Amino acid sequence: MKYFSTRGGLSELTFEETVLAGLAPDGGLYIPASIPQLPTNWQNAWANKSFPELSIEILSLFISADEISQTDLAALVHATYNHSAWRHPDITPLQPLTANRYILELFHGPTYAFKDVALQLLGNLFSYFLQRRNKAKSPGEERETLTVVGATSGDTGSAAIYGLRGKPDVSIFILHPKGRVSPVQEAQMTTVTDENVHNLAVKGTFDDCQDIVKALFADTAFNAKHHLGAVNSINWARILAQTVYYFLSYFAIRRTLPTDAELQFIVPTGNFGDILAGYYAKRMGLPMAKLVIATNANDILTRFWKTGRYEKVDSNSSSAAVGGVVETLSPAMDILVSSNFERLLWYLAFENVQNTNPGENLREKACQTVKGWMDNVKSIGRIIVPDSVLELARRDFTAERVDDKQIRQTIREYYTSAQSYTADPHTAVGLYVAGVLSPPPNTIQIILSTAHPAKFSEAVTSALHGIPGFDFDAVLPEAFKTLLTMERRVIEVERPDVELVKGVVERFAVVSSTVGAQVVQGPNTGFPWQGLSSD
Repeated sequence: MKYFSTRGGLSELTFEETVLAGLAPDGGLYIPASIPQLPTNWQNAWANKSFPELSIEILSLFISADEISQTDLAALVHATYNHSAWRHPDITPLQPLTANRYILELFHGPTYAFKDVALQLLGNLFSYFLQRRNKAKSPGEERETLTVVGATSGDTGSAAIYGLRGKPDVSIFILHPKGRVSPVQEAQMTTVTDENVHNLAVKGTFDDCQDIVKALFADTAFNAKHHLGAVNSINWARILAQTVYYFLSYFAIRRTLPTDAELQFIVPTGNFGDILAGYYAKRMGLPMAKLVIATNANDILTRFWKTGRYEKVDSNSSSAAVGGVVETLSPAMDILVSSNFERLLWYLAFENVQNTNPGENLREKACQTVKGWMDNVKSIGRIIVPDSVLELARRDFTAERVDDKQIRQTIREYYTSAQSYTADPHTAVGLYVAGVLSPPPNTIQIILSTAHPAKFSEAVTSALHGIPGFDFDAVLPEAFKTLLTMERRVIEVERPDVELVKGVVERFAVVSSTVGAQVVQGPNTGFPWQGLSSD
């Protein structure tokens, strides 16, 4: 399997090159050259497989055995999803709420957020590729290192840090908007004091942080010097890893309910990564109804599906916030521009070109279209797609918006229901949208629950204030009780300035040593797959 950029499309990379590169030099995102179809007998052959076993099957469709042998891939997956690192044996368990509504809990990993599912695997992939490359070098040759840079609106940062802390030959720099992540999220990041971990609190928004990261990747000289790697969902490996829990929940439902039940996935999303994984699962052949996009007040995605206009600020509203981003109770979704939406735009552009102008160079034409669209988003803040493209988007998706009042209302409703459930504010966005939909009677709704409620204590406690018997300590994990008092390490960046961030990276990035020399950069914890073939 090869991969190409949504804005270039001519040169192709291997899976290893794609994972290590993260963002394409032309600013595009890497996508697979083709979407593989599921094996003929997949519904029976995979019906009783565990999460790691399903991961191996699905990843194998996108990763050539010439790149990662089946033995090594299995070892990587089992090292990532071993029960000692996860609090539930199913990794992403399905919990019933009503007869036709389920919660897919994605927060049972080390940092209590869905991003652990992908970032624990990505950290191991980085280590695997670096180990293999350095093992092939001659004595005295310079080791390969990786400088990982990422932006976070809350959960990506801690999940990436926990996936890469202490790993040799890797430095990680995470940018977060100062004061715009929850106290627990900030503490999870900044209390990790491994020498290869660097937290940058940027005075600005998440989009400012994301723009800085993209600018660093676009700086060819800086990128070449530091060998930048991406942990944001611009990295293809993250999307791939997240497709697995769509399959796991499908089989869990299929084992207990009539086979004619149709699945409707409702996904709270800001950056469009989690729901894009569902789109790939659907394209591969997983049966499901339209995917449902659930956004908060930062509703660029909902507005696109309503109007065909993808614009930073709602041109039809006189009350749109200056600067675009609105602070909400669901801060991980407080995003102005959804990076992963570009990947979907490529597929929409490709199919539209195929339908309206069939012929040669369809891939190249689609890439040119996407490049033009994204240039317009950057220069004028908007695009308006043709009606034919909007209809293609509406074929597989629908979208709804939720405000803070509705989030509080939903948290209270589910906590006080007969099947009492404490939802974090992002999950509440999905639950509210599920409630306003009118699916056919045989539809099973699955709401993706992206984070543990304890990560957003202020939102949950404000929503449940005054309810008799409510005690937040009852849902507070032991690991969180001392978190806010632990030692912290953080670098403040006075303004969203690329040069300031470059200076931090220059000062703290791991310096390449020669093969055979000791790497002094965090504890050398070794690799769980040492001694394997690494063919």
